[in-house]
Amino acid sequence: MELQFLGTSAGVPTLRRNVTSIALNLLKEQQGIWLFDCGEGTQHQIMRSGLNPQKIEQIFITHMHGDHILGLPGLLTSRSMSTGPQPLTVYGPPGIRRYLETVLEMTASYLTYPLTINEIQPGAIMQQPQFTVHAAHLEHRVECFGYRIEQSALPGALDAGKLQRDNISSGPHLQQLKNGQTITLPDGRIINGQDYIHPATPGKIITIMGDTAPAPQAVALARHADILVHEATLEAAFAEKANERGHATTTQAAQFAKDSQAKQLIITHISARYHQMDEPRLLEECRAIFPATVMAHDLETFPVN
Repeated sequence: MELQFLGTSAGVPTLRRNVTSIALNLLKEQQGIWLFDCGEGTQHQIMRSGLNPQKIEQIFITHMHGDHILGLPGLLTSRSMSTGPQPLTVYGPPGIRRYLETVLEMTASYLTYPLTINEIQPGAIMQQPQFTVHAAHLEHRVECFGYRIEQSALPGALDAGKLQRDNISSGPHLQQLKNGQTITLPDGRIINGQDYIHPATPGKIITIMGDTAPAPQAVALARHADILVHEATLEAAFAEKANERGHATTTQAAQFAKDSQAKQLIITHISARYHQMDEPRLLEECRAIFPATVMAHDLETFPVN
C-alpha cells in the first residue's frame, strides 16, 4: 500500500507542481487504485507515474472547486478508449452527479463501462471486507470533505515456534489451523488452531483532508492515522489570509497532526507563490510543532508502513 502524489499545487499549476490529485495504490491488497481528487492535467501525471488508469476503481472528490475536479471528465472518457475498462465509482459532495452528467451530455461523450456516482454525507460511505472509508465535513468556502481510510485487521500468522515445540509436523492440516479450526492430529491429539495463531495485526489508517481552514471538529477523522495528508497552502505569517479563504497554514496543519496523534504528516497543496528555495523554510515551520512531517512533491511515492 502506498500513496503517490500526482499534483501538489494549490489553485493553479506551476512548472514543478500540478494541481491536486493523489493515488492510493492498493494493487497488492486488492488489485486496484483509488484516486483522491482529479485536477486538470491528472491524466498526464498518471502517464508519468506509471500507474494504469484501467486499475482505478474508486475516485473520491473532496469538493467542487476546479483545481480538484476539472480533470475528471477527461479521465472518465479516456478510459472508454482502452480495452476492457472496469467499472468505476465516484464519491463526492452533492453536485458531483449533475456536474458529470452535464459535462458528458454537453460534450456528446459516452462511457463503455458502468459508472456509479455516489453523493455523500458525513459518516461511513464505503465498506468492503478489507477497507472502510469514512467522510467528515471540513472548513472551506464550499462543502468539502476529508476521508479516513481504515484497513481491516490483518489475520495473525501461524506461530511456527510453538508448532515446533509441540511437535506438530507440516502438512495440509496447517491451513486448517491457520483458519482457526480445531483438528485431530494423526497421533490422536485434538488441538485448537486459535492456540497457534499470532494476534491479528491492526490495519493501517490513512486520512486525506480536502481544502480546509483549521477544523477541530475533524480531529477524530485523523485520530491515530498512520499517514495524515493535510494542506499547507501558506506560511504561518499569512494565517488570516489563509483562513478567510478556507485554507490552512504550515503551523496549523502541524498542530492538527499533533492534536490528532497522527504518526506522520504529509503536507501538500502548496501555494504557487512559493519556489523551491522556500520549501525548507515551510517544512521547518511544520517540524517545529510536529517533527514527523514531510512535504509532498509531484510523482513522489510514500509507502504506508
